[in-house]
Amino acid sequence: MVCGHVSIAALALALAVSSAPGSPRPFLSQQDPDATNLRNPVPSTPESLAAGAQSYAKVCALCHGATGNGDGKLAAATAAYGAKPSNLTDDVWDHGSTDGLIFVVIRDGIGPDFNMPGFKGRLSETEIWNVVNYVRSLGVRK
Repeated sequence: MVCGHVSIAALALALAVSSAPGSPRPFLSQQDPDATNLRNPVPSTPESLAAGAQSYAKVCALCHGATGNGDGKLAAATAAYGAKPSNLTDDVWDHGSTDGLIFVVIRDGIGPDFNMPGFKGRLSETEIWNVVNYVRSLGVRK
C-alpha cells in the first residue's frame, strides 16, 4: 500500500529532523511536577479499554507494536537514533509509572533522546486517558 509506505517514510524523516542539533525538543513529563499527582478521571471499563485500543492502533502501534512489545514498524528506525520504543507489556516503566505521568508522556511526548511526539493535537484528553487505561491493561503491573 503506497499510502502506508509514504506515511512511514514521512514519520521516519520527521524523527531524523527532530534529532538535528538545535531542534526544539518535546516536553519531558518528568519535569512536570504536577504530572505525578494528576488523577485519571476515566474509569478503566470495557468501553474505555476498547476506545483506548482503537486510539492506540492509530497513533501508538507504529512504534510500540500491535501488542505493545516495542516492536512496531518504526522501531528499527527509532533505534537508529539511540532509543527503541518502550515495551509496554513488562513491569518496567521508563517514563513514569503513575497514570498522570503516562498521560503527560502521551500528550506531550518525550525527548530529547527518545523522539516520541506528543499527541495533544490528535487525541482529546478523554482519548488519551483511554489509551492510559489500555496501556495499563497490556501487562501485569506490580
